[in-house]
Amino acid sequence: MLILLPPSEGKTDGARLNPHWMRDLSFSDQLAIRRNQLINQMGIPLNTEPVSPAIDIFQGVLYKSLDYRSLSEQAQKRANPHLLIFSGLFGAIRPLDEIPNHKHKMKSSDWSELLPPVLERIESNLIVDCRSSTYSSVWRPNPAITVNIRVFQEISGKLSIITHMSKKYRGELTRKLLEGPNPQTPEELHLNAGETFDAQLHQPVRGKPWFLDLIIHN
Repeated sequence: MLILLPPSEGKTDGARLNPHWMRDLSFSDQLAIRRNQLINQMGIPLNTEPVSPAIDIFQGVLYKSLDYRSLSEQAQKRANPHLLIFSGLFGAIRPLDEIPNHKHKMKSSDWSELLPPVLERIESNLIVDCRSSTYSSVWRPNPAITVNIRVFQEISGKLSIITHMSKKYRGELTRKLLEGPNPQTPEELHLNAGETFDAQLHQPVRGKPWFLDLIIHN
C-alpha cells in the first residue's frame, strides 16, 4: 500500500540545523537538480534554515487528524515507506525527510515530466490517493490499482462534496490505514474504511481510477 498525500499550508519551524538535509532527501539522485533550481529561484538561503521531519513541519488539517506522533510505534515505522508527500518545492518526499519551513506552490511544469519515471519504480499493489487536483496533476499512477478518496456530506438525503474539511477525513483514514492491516486491493480498502466511515467503492470507468467515497452524515 502506498498513500499519496498533499503537503499543507500550515507549517512550523524546524528544530535543528542539518547542513546535509538536501542530500539526505528521498529521491535525491533523481530530483536534486530541480530542487536546487527551485530553491535558487526563491532567493532564500534554505540551506541555513533549521529543519525537522516533514511530518512535523506540516501542521494543516490533514496532518492534525493523522496525528503522527500519537500513533503506535509500529504504525510510525510503517508510515515512512507507506506515505508519499507531494511538494511544490521538493516534488515528492517521505514523512521522515528533514525539510525547513517554506512556501512554494506546486506547478505541473516543474514536476510532471520528472516525477512519473521516478515514482513508477515504487512497488505497490494498491495506491490510495488523498491528494487534491493541484498535486495529482504531476503524477497519475496506474488507475487499475489506484483509489482516489472523495468526501461527501449528506444533508436531507442529498450529497454535496466537501472541499477544505475533506482533509480532516482523509487524515483520519490515513491514520486508520497505518494502524490497521495493510489492504492489498480496493475491495480490502473499502472493507477497512467501512469500519469507520459510510464508504462507497466505485470501479474504474474509461481509464479513470477507482473512487472510494466517504459519506459524512450530519
